[in-house]
Amino acid sequence: MRAARLHAVGDLRVGEEPEPAAGAGMSLVRVTAVGICGSDLHWWDEGAIGDATLAHPLVLGHEGAGVIAEGPRRGERIAIDPAITCGTCRACRDGYANLCYRIRFAGHGETDGMMRELMAWPADLLHPLPDTVTDADGALLEPLGVAIHSVDLGHLPFGGTASVVGCGPIGLLLIGVLKAAGASSVLAVEPLAHRREAASRYGADLVADPGAVELRELTGPGVDVAFEAAGARFNSGEAVRLALESVRPGGRVVLAGIPGDDAIRFQASVARRKGLTIAMVRRMNHVYPRAISLAARGVVDLGALVSRKEGLGEVKEAFGDAAHRTGLKVIIEPQR
Repeated sequence: MRAARLHAVGDLRVGEEPEPAAGAGMSLVRVTAVGICGSDLHWWDEGAIGDATLAHPLVLGHEGAGVIAEGPRRGERIAIDPAITCGTCRACRDGYANLCYRIRFAGHGETDGMMRELMAWPADLLHPLPDTVTDADGALLEPLGVAIHSVDLGHLPFGGTASVVGCGPIGLLLIGVLKAAGASSVLAVEPLAHRREAASRYGADLVADPGAVELRELTGPGVDVAFEAAGARFNSGEAVRLALESVRPGGRVVLAGIPGDDAIRFQASVARRKGLTIAMVRRMNHVYPRAISLAARGVVDLGALVSRKEGLGEVKEAFGDAAHRTGLKVIIEPQR
């Protein structure tokens, strides 16, 4: 089988490897679609993400869908939950599986990801896909799950208002989820014109270029909840500043972006004067069933995110395109 491994910064190689064997409790999956995530771009561009560094050649990819290749569920189309948790640590026992002390995550650290033709994965992490959800949509359930988890952390009041700073795939899905959750108004802040246009299509009521407007003119007293989903695309301090600026006194700020320098900076006096609550997003926590339901009912349009599809043979070019942010979401189809 073929797999794409990252050997060093920008050194992504496609080669032949032995087919994996599925042990007890595992299933062999024929991977059909994998999304390139912003965290994959950190690995590709920096050889690291946060304090985790590339220690050995790694198969990237954690947004995936496929078909079970053998066993009693053979032929079943599934979405792949990328997080293998221990189930016994304090975080798991307290209901925070996404914060598991011993988590193994596809395409991170020592755990190979999904940019390969075949992978063995725990059977209980393979979620059946309805016929109305395509394979590419199935891959995008993971970022949709991150958006759902982020909105959970935001505690949006019913009929409340929100802002989203950064309208890449996560930010756009945040807009869709916020509108589905009853937000009366969502402000989208994004420097790239084609992503501002996408934000309008996903339901943003106001769309702003951060370099061209004064946010207070748009938000008045401020929104109830602000979401930062810009990561390394903004100066990390600028994106967080905009989120803090847009929210009302006593409001909440949810930080979902991953800064390139592993540091988050903001003006303490602003946060203190407003008495803000700041929440940090760590992936997602048991939201696949809700994500599948939203996708199957067409509440959030996943297909509209996909701007390019390529096979494994074009994976290096696809990463270059994704890194330049010329589109929205790039999908790799390993079976092509």
